[in-house]
Amino acid sequence: MAETPSLRHPETVARLSLEEKASLTSGANFWNTESVAHAGVPSIMLTDGPHGVRKQGGKSDHLGLNASLPATCFPTAAALAQSWDVELLERVGRRLGAEARGAGVAVLLGPGLNIVRNPLGGRSFEYFSEDPLLSGDLAAAMVRGIQSTGVAACPKHFAVNSQEHLRMSVDEVVDERSLREIYLEGFRRVVGQARPRTLMTSYNKVNGIYANENTHLLADILRGEWGFGGVIVTDWGGNHDRIAGLLAGNQLEMPSSGGVTDRRIVDAVRSGRLDEGVLDHAVDDLIALALETSSALDAAEPVDPGAQHSAAVDAARRCLVLLRNTPGPEGDPLLPLAPATRVAVIGDFAETPRYQGAGSSLVNPTRVDDALGALRSGPVEVVGFARGFHRFGKPSRGLADEALEVAGRADTVLLFLGLDESSEAEGVDREHLRLPANQLALVERLTRAHDRVVVVLSGGAPVELPFAEDVPAILYASLTGQGVGTAVADVLTGRHDPGGRLAVTFPVRYEDVPSARSASPAGVFPGRERTAEHRDGIFVGYRYYSTRDVAVRFCFGHGLGYTSFAYSDLDVDLGADGGTVSFTVRNTGARGGREVAQVYVAPEASAVPHPRTELAGFASVEIAPGRERRVEIAIDGRALEYFDTAAGGWRRHGGPYSIRVGASVEDVRLSATVLVDDEAEADTGSGDPGAYAHGDVQRVGDAEFAALLGRPVPPSLWDPDEPLGLDDTVARLRHANPAGRGVLALLHAVRRVLLALRRPHAANNVMFLVNMPFAKIEGYSGGRVSRRSVERFLRLVGRRRTAR
Repeated sequence: MAETPSLRHPETVARLSLEEKASLTSGANFWNTESVAHAGVPSIMLTDGPHGVRKQGGKSDHLGLNASLPATCFPTAAALAQSWDVELLERVGRRLGAEARGAGVAVLLGPGLNIVRNPLGGRSFEYFSEDPLLSGDLAAAMVRGIQSTGVAACPKHFAVNSQEHLRMSVDEVVDERSLREIYLEGFRRVVGQARPRTLMTSYNKVNGIYANENTHLLADILRGEWGFGGVIVTDWGGNHDRIAGLLAGNQLEMPSSGGVTDRRIVDAVRSGRLDEGVLDHAVDDLIALALETSSALDAAEPVDPGAQHSAAVDAARRCLVLLRNTPGPEGDPLLPLAPATRVAVIGDFAETPRYQGAGSSLVNPTRVDDALGALRSGPVEVVGFARGFHRFGKPSRGLADEALEVAGRADTVLLFLGLDESSEAEGVDREHLRLPANQLALVERLTRAHDRVVVVLSGGAPVELPFAEDVPAILYASLTGQGVGTAVADVLTGRHDPGGRLAVTFPVRYEDVPSARSASPAGVFPGRERTAEHRDGIFVGYRYYSTRDVAVRFCFGHGLGYTSFAYSDLDVDLGADGGTVSFTVRNTGARGGREVAQVYVAPEASAVPHPRTELAGFASVEIAPGRERRVEIAIDGRALEYFDTAAGGWRRHGGPYSIRVGASVEDVRLSATVLVDDEAEADTGSGDPGAYAHGDVQRVGDAEFAALLGRPVPPSLWDPDEPLGLDDTVARLRHANPAGRGVLALLHAVRRVLLALRRPHAANNVMFLVNMPFAKIEGYSGGRVSRRSVERFLRLVGRRRTAR
């Protein structure tokens, strides 16, 4: 652990009473911290902001139910990641910071950079990638941009927030090597590159201990190894044990608990359970944050909504991914559309775009550009528009027939498909990877009747695309913010090159996903009851597909453009501490464009399990037609290391390394082999590594997983005979008496009604309650529902466990 630093504001801390100190470590309300006027400690506002400033002007809530003030809705993290452009992310960060500062917001809660372990994760749209290097470097750029304005950024959710189901209680069971290499590496890169002022912990447990009170995560790694010196804040309602959180390194509980946990802190200090010095350091950090960010807010200037919107459009253009663009009947690629092309625009999403996800990141946009309007004002001729299908899946032969009629009048059909607002949301994981059946049926009818169909796909994470080979072109619009309509029209018509590349693999079918199934009776994703088992270990995303030679629909890093590039002259200078990989990229096409060059590195032989290839660096380069650029990509020493659990530290692989350079993980243009000196004798682990050693993670059984963990596998399911207690979630009322089961049934009935009324955000708020542990109801309600009342309810519906 790092040495305890001295106080920065000792005189101010000394002026505070014990009660005032305790109050500063919890919110004053839903979004603001407490102030102490006589000591000169101001209150500051924290608010949601992964891709826009969600400042609520009225009643506050965490899941986007109540309206917020208008703000620019930039592309979501999942979309921004597809730019692979750190400069763009920094520019967007500056825009977000300026808008937050103008709104009086001191801390912007974002970016989110948890790993997209499984595409069914309900919050995948809010995270960057399945790769920690890409996630970390892009998040660091955004943090630098935000904090350049004086506003504090707050990367989240630390750590291993991999599912929404039971997210407030589930135990993410993961071996130490995978924890370090996959789930913490992005955060390490952010802390090292951008020095964020704050950081948010996740709701879940990590290996049996809630993240917010996990000393191994917060004290040993985050502060001790990485040197993080900022403020650690809970997720909203994420406090479990306030004293344990302070001891682990947390400084701020949000939102206000109505003084409930403040009194517990005071009692703990007076009883000697909590050293007042620990509290003093937490308060000192909060004072520093409040004073420094308040000073920045004093210099705030209003932002120009028009300029902000233009920046949102520009960002969206750079995030669109052209997945497929095969020759049409005339022999040329179907896109870009030639001027005066007669097009039929079909699909509800063309007129009413889906441009962001649901939940705490929901932004009230200043305006929204739709693709139908943008196309009508562009160089093509729109011969007609048809909705084609009901957005939320209801079958309609009439809408499909109308679409066929409109398509028959056009040279090219632009078919806008996607997931509706209830499909991807905070608090709820997706149930499958399929598009709605009515959309798939429409695709089948249109492709039988027309040979020039372009699919424009909206959504925050991969979907199965069984029709991919039946359409000549697919443009992935992702969730690219309020400028999506103009951006899509510009790319379809060739006014802008589609420069995006996939940051998450599109599998052929869900069953191919490494965490889709396992030998565990409870499955792997999502963990259904007590635990979420990471039997896939380090073999997440493309690491698994490439190692196991599993065919995918569209691979990691894939994306097409309207020009072509050639690679040559590879030069590798790689040693024990990293080095550089240099090569030349030439634009061999007839128009300018952007190439995202990617470097993948892996040891050719390893004594420990290792993916066949891993991203080690990337560069986004703009090149005019016929010109070339020399590209140099720095490779840090971490690309040559693995975490040795026996030694408790990083160890360098020795021997030959494969260096692959190209346009995606599969599109390799240049390669070389280099020798790297061994650091020490490698740890081969204990026991037979079995299926895991070969990346066959869907077949990792209990004994093999226990060997990977280095301890017995904890129970994954609840014992239905175990009495209900404060640590259980509301969902566990299904094991209660008839009265308790009736309460749970009522909540699910309310959710079904809300979904039927097309109110997905309200429906997701119900699931937030269903997944909440009883112990957190008191704090999250601001003390309005006391722990005594909760305990009384538990006695009514079933016996209560002995209180901790």
